[in-house]
Amino acid sequence: MGERIVKKTQTFDKALKHIKDKKLKIKIFKQIKKVVENPSIGKPMKNVRKGTRELYIKPFRISYAYTENTITFLEFYHKDKQ
Repeated sequence: MGERIVKKTQTFDKALKHIKDKKLKIKIFKQIKKVVENPSIGKPMKNVRKGTRELYIKPFRISYAYTENTITFLEFYHKDKQ
């Protein structure tokens, strides 16, 4: 398998910039690394979000989509605010 292309939406970048807690940021980046290594680890979504996956980092979610060689991080949001 070749190299994976990793993309981030502006929404995702903007949400990450607002996170001030260093421990939380470390957890987030560890989860991002896991997704890049194995994109199928996230929970597959249904209905409107079909075709995307999500990872839970208490109390947040990382939403992403992937194809064979591209991973796009879509959103980072608080579980109760979506």
